[in-house]
Amino acid sequence: MTEVKQHTSVAAVIGDLVGSRAATDRSALHARLSEVLAEGNDVLGPVVPLRITAGDEFQGCFAEVGAALRATLWLRLALLPDADLRHGVGWGPVTVLADEPRVEDGPGWWAARAAIVKAEDDAARSTLRSRRTAYERAEDADGPDTAAVNAALICRDQMVGSLSDRSLRLLRGLLEGRPQAALAGDEDVSASAVSQRVRKDGLGAIVAAEEMLGRVG
Repeated sequence: MTEVKQHTSVAAVIGDLVGSRAATDRSALHARLSEVLAEGNDVLGPVVPLRITAGDEFQGCFAEVGAALRATLWLRLALLPDADLRHGVGWGPVTVLADEPRVEDGPGWWAARAAIVKAEDDAARSTLRSRRTAYERAEDADGPDTAAVNAALICRDQMVGSLSDRSLRLLRGLLEGRPQAALAGDEDVSASAVSQRVRKDGLGAIVAAEEMLGRVG
């Protein structure tokens, strides 16, 4: 796994559980989050592993913004519908202050913090209550355009937030590249029923958008 060097620009990710204080079993929820992060480290390829830092908050780093954006959806879908996650993605230089325990600082992290605060603040508004992901670029850092990325994220969050439990399962399968016939077998429905739901709920559009977001530098 690649290590972040001094002042390297990376996509820093800060995430937390939405509404975790209202959970009936916080210990079980925390354990489930730990499992998802461990699996994510195997599947998503962060340059700095995803790890819980305090309470329900976690952090990690990715080499590119696109990889971080795709990771935020993968992590959400791993927990939905039982729990939901909020993420802030920041692009910019990061400095490693210490290795044991690992301590990082720098504009990339400041941008990620500003992003997750923005996502939470926006979700408090009725018009953007489905917002779960935001992106910020550190000042003077070269990277993907903030407005364009956030426009895509707002639309993605709105679509994902409106999906039923079955559609969430189908979306996970489609993002994994599984054929619709196999997903129909899992759901014990016809292939045509899956095809209709994919069209009706815009699942194909989400998958296509994810492929494009994943290529963001």
